[in-house]
Amino acid sequence: MKRIKKIAKRFVSGLLILVILLVVLISMRQNLKFEAPYPDVRASSDSNMINRGRHIVFSQAHCADCHSKQNADSLLELGIEPALSGGRLFDVGIAKIYTPNLTSDSVYGLGRRTDGEIARVIRYGVHANGNAVLNFMGFANMSDDDLTAVVSYLRTQKPVHEPVPSPEYSMMGKTVKAFLIKPVGPSHAVEKHIKPDSSIAYGEYMVTSTTNCAGCHTKRDLSGKFTGPLMAGGNNVEGLISPNLTPDSSSRIFGWSEQTFIERMRLGKINPASPMPWNSFKRMTDLELKAIYRYLKSIPAAKTPAVDE
Repeated sequence: MKRIKKIAKRFVSGLLILVILLVVLISMRQNLKFEAPYPDVRASSDSNMINRGRHIVFSQAHCADCHSKQNADSLLELGIEPALSGGRLFDVGIAKIYTPNLTSDSVYGLGRRTDGEIARVIRYGVHANGNAVLNFMGFANMSDDDLTAVVSYLRTQKPVHEPVPSPEYSMMGKTVKAFLIKPVGPSHAVEKHIKPDSSIAYGEYMVTSTTNCAGCHTKRDLSGKFTGPLMAGGNNVEGLISPNLTPDSSSRIFGWSEQTFIERMRLGKINPASPMPWNSFKRMTDLELKAIYRYLKSIPAAKTPAVDE
């Protein structure tokens, strides 16, 4: 009996030491620095470039839905473009994340950042301080011209002198941050320019590079990595499960015509609890919506993966 107690005591002591070492290691890895190139992007004063950036920001990329504490849906419905002053809380279970201020404020906003620093965090997910950002938005493959347009428009935002709270991580969140959160750069050579048209190719570009459709409608793990079939849904997004948008018979859009798809997107939000940025997406052109529809009809059909409890 004494021998068993002695062994048990050593086991508990050893386990305690391992736990302490793990906690220390996790703490030491909370501010990891990553290297990533600065895209050769310089903000332009050209009105066409700025207008292109405005269109991407307030339609395809739906920046206002996350980077504004104002009622972005209502304002966009009225044709008003909300200030992108950040501060919206996303409670993702393992962490409480507050979106950053994207206005030109020189203290709390992008006025303190270079064009290259802004472009790098969009394309590579690396902050100016070298930390990796949580992989919420999939803009890594955005073309050089579209990235330049976005940076150019953001430079025109009026400053909002408003601080944003720092993120708060649970122990699980700190563990994920310490070992799983890493920069996610482009998956292929980035195009200089991609001409907007109604093609499947342009639809793929938007779905995977500017609208983040894949980010919500493809199952992911805690680090943001895709784990399910592309566009097959199954993600728990703010309490609702993202639907399947593949050509499968179980898909939300199975049997829809191109015109039906466009009309539904134009209709906007029906369910008040829907996290879908309807009033941003309804600002897209018919050409853009046709391209997205045609791409969704071209991808492999897949069943929705099991939903995590």
